Amino acid sequence: MLQPQSTGSQDENAADRLLPLDRFQGSLGQRVYHSLKHAILTLAYRPGDIIRKPDICERLGVSRSPVADAVAKLASDGLVDVVPQAGTFVTRLSMTDIREGAFIREAIEVAAAERVATMITEDQLRELRRNVRMQEALVADGDQQGFMALDGQLHEMMLSFTGFPRLPQVSQTAWLSVHRARQLILPVAGRLQATLDEHRAILAAFEAQDPDAARRAIQHHLRQLLTYLAPLERAHPELFSPQGQS
Repeated sequence: MLQPQSTGSQDENAADRLLPLDRFQGSLGQRVYHSLKHAILTLAYRPGDIIRKPDICERLGVSRSPVADAVAKLASDGLVDVVPQAGTFVTRLSMTDIREGAFIREAIEVAAAERVATMITEDQLRELRRNVRMQEALVADGDQQGFMALDGQLHEMMLSFTGFPRLPQVSQTAWLSVHRARQLILPVAGRLQATLDEHRAILAAFEAQDPDAARRAIQHHLRQLLTYLAPLERAHPELFSPQGQS
């Protein structure tokens, strides 16, 4: 199972793991926001870690103003808590938020999968096959972060194939809390390969143009999250908010 890092040591070096701003697009404030958000979602900053603004300014080579703006936006996303006289902390995981996000994501993706299975084109299938082949290579290499990126792309493609352009963004917003939790699950032995197998089943359902199979494959895939998280919450309560709190 996951071995948690010491919160103290993580605080000291988390800012060093921020991606440089030239990896992102937009205004200076937007790029700082995206760099910090990426660090939180990938657990460079772990639940409960303190966000030290001077360290971020030094690492990214920016003044305090864009960092303050980025932190305010992260707070509105529910990814950080700003505590007066104490500091800014990465929000701990909330099983209530995770269950809600998983519920919303499943409702959206089940409907999307059933729709896509009846209308998917050969070009779209080719895109999905290419994505899954690349996932296979990353699993063989043990590249968890690369795999996570392709995982997200596969789900975004499926949602975009519905023809509803706002659907991917709605789903991503609901998935923020869940995304962080999944970072804790993939290091569990066998989970990376199991996720790949679940993606293969989704692809097979689309290839067969079978809406029922697509629904079952998506439901099985998304519901694995809570199966793995329940024992993780018990083993590492320091990463989670008390029950009932967000």
